[in-house]
Amino acid sequence: MLVLVTYDVSTVSRTGQRRLRQVSKTCLSYGQRVQNSVFECVVDAAQFAALKFKLLDIIDQEQDSLRFYQLGNNYKNKVEHIGVKESFDLEGSLIL
Repeated sequence: MLVLVTYDVSTVSRTGQRRLRQVSKTCLSYGQRVQNSVFECVVDAAQFAALKFKLLDIIDQEQDSLRFYQLGNNYKNKVEHIGVKESFDLEGSLIL
């Protein structure tokens, strides 16, 4: 399933800046960045639960926010992209 992860992390302190980097690195390990604080992650239910658990462990719920949009398995019909920074197919072949 495709999950869109968005976040807003308060960066007024050094700990907030550290949290922001940790959230970004965690999201990168599950998907691709499509906007500054927006990631597309193609995951199964177990991976989604693990991602959510890791992010909840990082953020400060008094200062930061997370949003998860579950677009399901038929997400290719639900996502339209216009403009620069074309994304790659997360489920396609990877050629190195």
